[in-house]
Amino acid sequence: MSHRPPSGLAAVSAALLAMSRHLETRDVLKTIVASARELLDAEYAALGVPDDHGGFAQFVVDGVSDEQWKAIGPLPRQHGILAAMLHEAKPERLADVRKDPRFGGWPAAHPDMSDFLGLPIRDGDDIIGALFLANKRCPKPEGTCGFTAEDEELLAILAQHAAIALTNARLYERSRELTIAEERSRLAHELHDAVSQKLFSLRLTAQAAAALVDRDPARAKGELQQVAALAAEAVDELRAAVVELRPAALDEDGLVATLRTQIQVLDRAHTAEVTFGSVGVRALPAAQEEALLRVSQEALHNALRHSGAGHVDVTLTRRDGGTVLRITDDGSGFEPAATRRAGRHLGLVSMRDRADGVGGRLTVESAPGKGTTIEMEVPGG
Repeated sequence: MSHRPPSGLAAVSAALLAMSRHLETRDVLKTIVASARELLDAEYAALGVPDDHGGFAQFVVDGVSDEQWKAIGPLPRQHGILAAMLHEAKPERLADVRKDPRFGGWPAAHPDMSDFLGLPIRDGDDIIGALFLANKRCPKPEGTCGFTAEDEELLAILAQHAAIALTNARLYERSRELTIAEERSRLAHELHDAVSQKLFSLRLTAQAAAALVDRDPARAKGELQQVAALAAEAVDELRAAVVELRPAALDEDGLVATLRTQIQVLDRAHTAEVTFGSVGVRALPAAQEEALLRVSQEALHNALRHSGAGHVDVTLTRRDGGTVLRITDDGSGFEPAATRRAGRHLGLVSMRDRADGVGGRLTVESAPGKGTTIEMEVPGG
């Protein structure tokens, strides 16, 4: 049975309706890519959303299995044909992408591609993404491209609607983030009150037990049992706080994008220059990503509030089968041993606990006048 691609106004309408049905950006991207591949009867399709650092904040593919995608490796950089879509802002229709002078090769696990059609997704004058198709399913005489001018025109229509769908999804997510932020603030106050009440009761009960130890040991034992129960309740409240206040962006965007966004905000908010770089890091288990994010936040707080640093650099890289977070500042530094003896931990205890809790390790290098480097390594990524 021969494969027949969808055609006509009904197919275009179905693709546009599918795009408008989703509000989450990731779902919109997946729908755009799947719709484009089906509509133009291509073997492969991809959509890249650029970041500000020569890479892609998001890159979605269709026609490639999850196993193939994992084997391919890190997200592509903005170079070659991909860069042409984003920077030259014009369509590209090629008989064989491999013969284009801008072609720079693929990773070993990358599927083989020949004919190619790509064009930018624009929102006014801004290029917010690029849509790529490869390997048209049709007979192709030697040296010709399976994608036609009609395909290019159809993809351009799809890209215009994709821009609208993407913009709407982003506006929805920003609106939801504001709502979530307000809800978190309310929840934080409630959790603070609940924990404070538990700790107050805990203190009073402990004082009562201390007063009864000598004259009424039996009652003192009962009060101490109550202390244990109240302590357990306080721990449960604090665990709830950790779960409820986990940043939504981490769940939705992943660690790299979340760190980049937060560091951009810090760079604007402080006189110190705050920079971020990431190379080759893949998705990690949620607990590891949260631990890395929390450690970076604690270390950044110390550097920006206490060290007097003029520059703080954060990197996230792969090393020897693991993922390494490194925060370096050129601030006043400190003597770690003296800080421990003085009981001023600068959050180092909690940072080490977070690292230990996900099977990682934390190292601190610092000296007065020499700045500080905090490094956390976790397996995987």
